[in-house]
Amino acid sequence: MKTRVTDLLNIDLPIVQGGLAHLAYAELAAAVSNAGGLGQITAMSLPNEKALRQEIHKVREMTDNPFGVNFAIGQHGRPFEHMVQVAVDEQVPVISVTGGNPKPVLEMFKGTETKKLVLVAAKRQAVKAEELGADAVMVVGHEGGGHLGRDDIGTFVLTPEVVDSVNIPVIASGGVSDGRGLMAALALGAEGIEMGTRFIATKECVHAHESYKQSLLEANEKSTVLIKKSIGAPARALKNSWTDQILELEEKEAGYEGLKNYISGEANKRYIYEGKQEEGFAWAGQVAMRIRDVPTVQELFDTIKEEVEQIKTKWNQ
Repeated sequence: MKTRVTDLLNIDLPIVQGGLAHLAYAELAAAVSNAGGLGQITAMSLPNEKALRQEIHKVREMTDNPFGVNFAIGQHGRPFEHMVQVAVDEQVPVISVTGGNPKPVLEMFKGTETKKLVLVAAKRQAVKAEELGADAVMVVGHEGGGHLGRDDIGTFVLTPEVVDSVNIPVIASGGVSDGRGLMAALALGAEGIEMGTRFIATKECVHAHESYKQSLLEANEKSTVLIKKSIGAPARALKNSWTDQILELEEKEAGYEGLKNYISGEANKRYIYEGKQEEGFAWAGQVAMRIRDVPTVQELFDTIKEEVEQIKTKWNQ
């Protein structure tokens, strides 16, 4: 399957694995890249530059294919330039920027061969990313997991609107988990997809607790909820007693100071690493209700390819 995204990233299938805070490390990234997509490691979940450099080296030991490094930079002013410099020095094939103004990151890669992806949740952000030098944009709709845009616009509407507004390739994100989602994205004018939640429920997402994966398998249309909307940073998580407490605090206008212990990385890790489901929270998109199994990444890609061929056959009838 050839698109401008496969050409740009030098991959076989136009599938990008999301940054997945605290989960996207070498094992998953290498598996996705080996299967023909673009795997990524999450830089800002790592403690320091040494750890990021080691993770990059580990990915390179596990795959000869292109991979990416994701920088989630919108975390209350946390410095990121020192981490970005590691990716510059290591000459990584691809980087992606999520959660904040991508300008300083993109400027650090000027004059390099690294391909630059920017996650956007609005048309204006996509246009700006192109102006700043992004090679492609990933557009996430309201269905997505983790941090989203503030305008509550779904992927099905937002994707073609962004496609019509920029000249660079568009990658659709949010609500995509299978071959049908990939073909729908292509029909909307996108040239690839990004999946996050679906990759958590794979064998190679080794850092995710089994109970987290089981929660995804058991999810239905009411299993996710938006938190952090009151502080201007809406994000979708699995609904549980912990998110209920967060929403109660938001109704009381607790603000960031009142919420910080509930929405912290430590609270996230208690759920996703330790399986303490009532002592923390876990990110997930609405597409969790479409997840039925926990395959290897290669098995997932094989299934996607089969579904794509079935759809192509059906369309040609």
